[in-house]
Formats: sequence, C-alpha cells, structure tokens
Amino acid sequence: MRPRTLDEFVGQEHLVGERGPLRRSVARGHLTSLLLWGPPGTGKTSLARLLAAEIGADFATLSAVMSGVAEVRAALAEAQERLTLNGQRTVLFIDEIHRFNKSQQDALLPHVEDGTVTLIGATTENPYFEVNSALLSRLRVWRLEPLTDDDVGIVVRRSLADAERGLAGSLGPEGGVALPDDAFEHLVSIAGGDARSALNVLEGAVALAESESIRDADGRVAPRLADIEAAAQQRVLAYDRAGDGHYDTVSAFIKSLRGNDPDAAVYWLAAMIAAGEDPKFIARRLIISASEDVGNADPRALQVAVAAGQALDWIGLPEAQYALAQATTYIATAPKSNRAGQAYFAAAGDIDARGALPVPLHLRNAAHPRMKHHGIGVGYRYPHDFEGADVEQRYLPDELGERRYYLPTDQGYESTIAERMTRRAAAREAARATGQTPRSRIPGPEIRPGGGSGILRTREDNRRRLADDEKRDAAE
Repeated sequence: MRPRTLDEFVGQEHLVGERGPLRRSVARGHLTSLLLWGPPGTGKTSLARLLAAEIGADFATLSAVMSGVAEVRAALAEAQERLTLNGQRTVLFIDEIHRFNKSQQDALLPHVEDGTVTLIGATTENPYFEVNSALLSRLRVWRLEPLTDDDVGIVVRRSLADAERGLAGSLGPEGGVALPDDAFEHLVSIAGGDARSALNVLEGAVALAESESIRDADGRVAPRLADIEAAAQQRVLAYDRAGDGHYDTVSAFIKSLRGNDPDAAVYWLAAMIAAGEDPKFIARRLIISASEDVGNADPRALQVAVAAGQALDWIGLPEAQYALAQATTYIATAPKSNRAGQAYFAAAGDIDARGALPVPLHLRNAAHPRMKHHGIGVGYRYPHDFEGADVEQRYLPDELGERRYYLPTDQGYESTIAERMTRRAAAREAARATGQTPRSRIPGPEIRPGGGSGILRTREDNRRRLADDEKRDAAE
C-alpha cells in the first residue's frame, strides 16, 4: 500500500502539500541531500522513494542495521558507475542512519560532497545528537509529524478498497473485507499516528475473523472490535524510553506541573506509566519540581513529593500509582515560586565570577581562645539574645556590598516569608536610627555552668557498664 505518487502520499502537508518545500523542489527537478526525522509509520521510506522517482533518479537503499562500510562503498561505487556511464543520478536511501558509527558516516562525506549520490537518511532518533556534525552539515533536516487519526483512516480505507494492492483483491480474503464503524474507530485510535502499525493490526484482525468465518450479509470478512483488540494486544504507544518520546513526554509532564494544570499532568503521568517508564525517574522529577517550581510558596510540596518517592520504594507499582498521582496533583495545584532556585543560581554566578570570597572575621570559628587575638570570632552577636531573634550584622563578604539573592514572591507561604523579611528590615532600620538593638525581653531558662556538656560522657559510661553486665550475665 505504499503511495505511488506524491498525490497519493498521506500526511506531512507541511513538506509535500501543494506549497510544501519538498514538492516544489522536486517539481523543478532539484533534490539536495536530506534527512527525514520522524516517528515510525509516518512515511519516511515511501517519501524517499517518491522523491527519487520525481527527479528520475535510481533508488538504492541500505539499512544501517544490516549494512557496514563494505556495503556502503559498494553502493557508492555502483552510483559512480551509473553516473559515469549513463549520466543517471542515484538517490541513496539509508534507513535508521543513526545506527551507523562515526567511521561509517564519514565514509559518506566525500560522495555526498561531490554529488556522486543524493543521500536521504531516515531516523526516528534526534539527528542533532545521533548524526555526526560533519555529515549533518551536508544534509537538510526535515521533521515528519505523527499522522493524524484522519490520515490513518485514509490509509486504512484505501487498504480495504484497493483491489490491486489491498484487501479487496487477491491479497485479501475471498469476498473482501468490511470493517464495522466501532472496529474502524478503535483501529485508528490505537495506531498512535503509525500507518504501518494500523495496517499490521488490520491484517491480523482480518486473519482472526476469517478463521472464525465472521462475515457480514454481503459475504465480506468483518473483523469485530474484539478482533482488533486481540490483534493489537495493547495500544501502540509512541514512546521510546531512550529517545525523543521519553524527553518530550517528561517535558510535557514538567510543564503541566509548572503551569498549574493537574489534568494534563495526570495524563502525562499515566502515559509514562503505561509506556514502561522507570517510576523512580518520575518520582525524581516530582521532587525536583516541588523545589524548582513550588519552592517556599508551599514547603509541604517537597514533603509530599519525597513521601511519594518513599512510598514507591516501600510498595512499588501498581499501588504506588496512588502516591505518584497524589504528588502530581498536589504540585500542579500548589502556589508557585522559583525564587529559592533563582537565589541559589544568582549566588552560584557570583562564585563563578569571583571565587569564594574570604569569610568575615566575626563569622569565623575561634576554635582556640588565642585565635581571638587575631580578630577571629570577635564581634559576633548572637541573634537569640535580641528582640525578634534578629540583630543586624554583616554576613556576606564586604566585596559583595548589599547584594540580595532571595527575593520572595507574594505566592502562598512565600508571602508570609516576604512579610517577615519586611518586618525585620524595618526593625533593623529603627535600630540604626536609635543606635541600639533591643535585647530580648523574654527570659530564657537558667543553664548551669558547663551547659550539660558532660551528659554524653555519662551516657557512654552507662552504655559501657550495661554492656559489661550483659557479657557477665551471658557467661554465667
């Protein structure tokens, strides 16, 4: 059922539609080397064949899974001979080109450069990561999109009606095939934009229905919804844990959390679970989002996310789906602030630019009394001794001046933090005006000299005595 002309080609209107750049290019008899990047079943191989036919070029094909440098060189030699003897151009199509290693890709470079072949590569992986830069610079990358349900429906209907290449003729069962509406809609739905998958499932369903002699009133084999489900076994998920499906889906998940859309976030969570994504990866993303996007606007979000991760460790799937869903909806509906992370990276930027500046003397630890003779630890004021457990003193290095990193928003609990910081700033301003900071008026408990520093020593003595008693009792 491959399309025989560009007019039969289904989908990719942005490339081969009436004003599509590829259609207009081949209409002028011109085709440059290119790379077709898109998910399975979207027509990459078919499109390459059609483009070669449109410019009258010979079509040679290799699979990067099965071919090595020797096969590549042989195909290039044939293309050179064809060009020299007959003046005919060759389109060399390499499927799954990302599977070629660097040396195999490098072998193509001079022949693409001098026009021996017009190279068309096809890949389901991101070529900007999988194809080396030297080869990529000589190719124009075109992105193919998954087929829409309408596109897949057109392909399925053609396969049912075509007597030469489809199921209505000798390739199909006697009498042809009729697909009921519910079975048709389910087939199109589960295909996930993959025409090849839809045709494979259809073939399997027809075989099942024919084996049970399921026919309509006109004698046509009529696969039921149950036959489509049995042939498919499970919904085809356009998801690759190592490729773009993984990164695109988790990107949608994270952005839905950040964008306060719990419905979308739960949808993408379910998509990742169904596709076999590592649930620990999902839990890690929830924990990151709780700090990165919610932050101090709702500090409980981090607790909920961490608890979901711990629940996953304790009970695993499928039960941990509840915990992951709870954390997902909590984070998606929580007030948002990224100011904690911004504060950190602003400070990290200063560290990158200036290095870690010296700690002010009054903040340093005077581990020995004589260190105070050098000004170390001198002048530090203990905040708890003052009203509001706060006293103005310098904590940043002098070189940074009055640099501020954390600027809370008015979202959720962070508004409380902002109010608290404002009150402290006002109290410090008042203290500067009067020249003194009021001491705390709330008395603390009396602490004896030594402050209980011997309690740990007493504890260890008692533990040692108890261990000796246990050994003695065991010996008796």
